[in-house]
Amino acid sequence: MQVCKAKTLIIERKLEMKAQHFREMSPDEREHRLEEMKKHLFDLRSQAVTEKLENSKSVTNAKRDIARLKTVMHETQNK
Repeated sequence: MQVCKAKTLIIERKLEMKAQHFREMSPDEREHRLEEMKKHLFDLRSQAVTEKLENSKSVTNAKRDIARLKTVMHETQNK
């Protein structure tokens, strides 16, 4: 159980990024990261339904990170 918690925290920290980091990525990297983040959000939601989610705030953080990435993608698309 401890290994699972540690692995989840590492994944969450890896996925939590600031907008500046997204701006420094190439468009292909952004697309790949978006897919990773969507899969991670799906996993978090699955854990929430089965009541195995340790931190309910992680779902909110994942949604915000996806929104942040999409915002950067739209910014670069409109330039």
